[in-house]
Amino acid sequence: GAWLKTLPGQSRLGIEPSGRYHLLLADLAVRRGFAVYVLDPRRVHHYARALGYRGKTDRIDALVIARYLASEIERLRAYQPPTPAQRRIDAMLRRRAKLVVMRAQLNQMSRALPGAHAAVVAVREKLSALIATLERQAGLLAQSDPVQASLRQRLERIPSFGPLAGTALSNLFCRVPFRQADQAVAFVGLDPRPHESGQHRGRRKLTKHGPSELRRLLFLAAMSASRTAIWKPLYLHDTARGLSTTEALNILARRLLRVAWAVATSGSDFDPAKVRGAGPKP
Repeated sequence: GAWLKTLPGQSRLGIEPSGRYHLLLADLAVRRGFAVYVLDPRRVHHYARALGYRGKTDRIDALVIARYLASEIERLRAYQPPTPAQRRIDAMLRRRAKLVVMRAQLNQMSRALPGAHAAVVAVREKLSALIATLERQAGLLAQSDPVQASLRQRLERIPSFGPLAGTALSNLFCRVPFRQADQAVAFVGLDPRPHESGQHRGRRKLTKHGPSELRRLLFLAAMSASRTAIWKPLYLHDTARGLSTTEALNILARRLLRVAWAVATSGSDFDPAKVRGAGPKP
């Protein structure tokens, strides 16, 4: 706080994430009216290599961040502090994701522990109970805000979306005002990265920039959607084109995210007729 008082008015700050510690600085800077940009460390690192820096010190890092911010300011999104409830929901969803990974690892480990089946089952049940508790608490927090509660209910009416996906997506859309559906797709990291040069057309892969847990939830929703009457024809259309199951599910996950964005921005309920009339899209 004392350091921020020494900065000129209307300053712009570029910050690299450092666990959770950078959030205090970012929140304090926004309160003082500064524009704050939380930068992707990988992009800043590659930018430094492109500039030809041959060492790494705190001063060099600061110079690189300043140059990156000055040259890329038009393409960056300013940091917007979440509400206390939104921040708690994000934290609960991250902790839930770690518990889900631990449960999966425990299931795999149990195969190598044939004599400890009962103990493994007991631990797995406790993990499942804790996961359910976090889901319930996150849902209650989402319901505490009338705007987010209304959006969550409308998102849950989309076939294949459950309370968890509704909580995660409503928390995202209430905080980040995406102007286009493609911005939401890129934010989550479901956008394909082209790999082309001249006549060469390489295989496209997802950028995977953004919240990995939200990508996982959308992929699981796509798996469920591929078995529903409304989404199954679109899924089968993509597999009939020769796409793999994973590729078709990723495309379906992008469709679901675009539909969720449309529901969030329009303020209307999900309309199945529009999905059928739109035809298959990548």
